[in-house]
Amino acid sequence: MRTSLIALALALTAGGASAKVRPSAMISDNMVLQQNASARIFGSADPGSTVTVTPSWNNKPYSTTTDRTGQWCLAIDTPGGSFDKHTITISDGEPITVGNVLVGEVWLASGQSNMQMPLKGFPGCCTEGGYDEIASSRRQADKVRFFTVPLTQSYTPVDTVNASWAVPSPETSTEFSALAWHLAKRMSDVLDVPVGIVSAAYGGAKVESWTPRELLETYKDVSLDPKDIEPMVHYLRPMLMYNAMFVPISNYTYKGILWYQGCSNVSTWQTYAERLEAMVKHWRDRIAIGDIPFYSVEIAPYEYGDPSEQGKAPLLREAQRKAVERIPNSGIICTNDLVKPYERFNIHPADKAAVGKRLCDLVLNKTYGKKQFPVESPRYKSHKFKDGTAWVAIDSPCDGICRNYDIQGFEVAGADKVFHPADSVWLHWQTNEMVVSSKEVPQPVAVRYGWRDFMPGNLHAGNYLPLIPFRTDDWE
Repeated sequence: MRTSLIALALALTAGGASAKVRPSAMISDNMVLQQNASARIFGSADPGSTVTVTPSWNNKPYSTTTDRTGQWCLAIDTPGGSFDKHTITISDGEPITVGNVLVGEVWLASGQSNMQMPLKGFPGCCTEGGYDEIASSRRQADKVRFFTVPLTQSYTPVDTVNASWAVPSPETSTEFSALAWHLAKRMSDVLDVPVGIVSAAYGGAKVESWTPRELLETYKDVSLDPKDIEPMVHYLRPMLMYNAMFVPISNYTYKGILWYQGCSNVSTWQTYAERLEAMVKHWRDRIAIGDIPFYSVEIAPYEYGDPSEQGKAPLLREAQRKAVERIPNSGIICTNDLVKPYERFNIHPADKAAVGKRLCDLVLNKTYGKKQFPVESPRYKSHKFKDGTAWVAIDSPCDGICRNYDIQGFEVAGADKVFHPADSVWLHWQTNEMVVSSKEVPQPVAVRYGWRDFMPGNLHAGNYLPLIPFRTDDWE
């Protein structure tokens, strides 16, 4: 790993030798800049030199002086988004030009494999409709752009990455995050501006993998000694993805953060909410644009095989929602209904289009004020027991419940704390209550919905968003 980082550094140095001023890899042809913002442009040059940046939309020069290490950063004023193509000239006396620049909305997409999963899919895990999207991706060439950070690790923070902005085409789009692709297309259509996605996701990564040293040093269960880290499975290592994949892109100007992660933390669900909150606060501080939106995805149903993880996924999902309650300007979507029965042992569900569109609707509603896109899932409100049945009141903010038969996902338990599938579930529409019972449980004392590692539900509100999994008990 250290050898590859040295090789990367040498390659980048050699590539920049033809010009003294060297913009960051992110400041390159085909990039998307955040509209109506003070967008940061940054890179390196000779120490003490003056760097001037001139965008074509206003021909206004912006200047700064490099620091003693040769680093420079300045902010340029961007116009409202459009599909017009721009150039940016960067000079320290020897100008270079960055071309095919768009101005629109820029989002950082991060997490683990379900965010990373490309349109071409993973070995043994297909992306539904992925190759249809690849075949037609050129249609989005002036609407969507991707900057995909390669899978890299480092014990110390690095300044740059070996990547560039990509214009969609059948040749380039195979590696695009499928979830982010569908989100970006929908967002561009609705907002009528280009959308840039910076994708920095690492399959299997823990929240600790994306957390800096200064925070990890306060966690008693985390060792940062390389002797302890090196033997670990690569994707479980703490800090290394933060240093290699987040730090070098943290200077860019984003509208918000998209997050899909948690599967690798199911066995440590007790600390997840607190640690995700701390990570998000640090990321926002590092990006330095305030409390930009943070929107996450509930981990999908999956049958975990490791005994240390079995039965813990519902608790991790609960922790994800607790984190959102703690993190300002945040939100989360439910995915309990977006898997097929045959995907019980597939941690990468194929339907990334529905997840991406649902996450996009959350963004459109909460960040851009497009209230016509529903985001409020029905959720548990209260319950009571009478005559051997559980009456569960549902808080459904949009036109009640739209299913009243063949309802799956409910379980009930008696005083023995053994849960049995409900064999009778019906909607008492006058009060928006689900009436739940099982012949195996004559005197129920607790009811759950979707509260297992893998238990997809099919109950939706009138807006067709799914009922959030819940439990009425506090048993573990």
